[in-house]
Amino acid sequence: MVSVKSHIESTLERSPERAQTMTEYALILAAIAIVAIVAYTTLGTSIVTLVNNVIACL
Repeated sequence: MVSVKSHIESTLERSPERAQTMTEYALILAAIAIVAIVAYTTLGTSIVTLVNNVIACL
């Protein structure tokens, strides 16, 4: 069974561009996660209030 470390090492040896691409994807994923957390934190209370207002009107 190939360990994760040896797999990563072989990937880096084969293609530095591939490793760079994987790093870029990881950074993009981290940025999206941060934006989602900030949006949820900022808008979460507003959305709950809006839904409660709509329910109250019904």
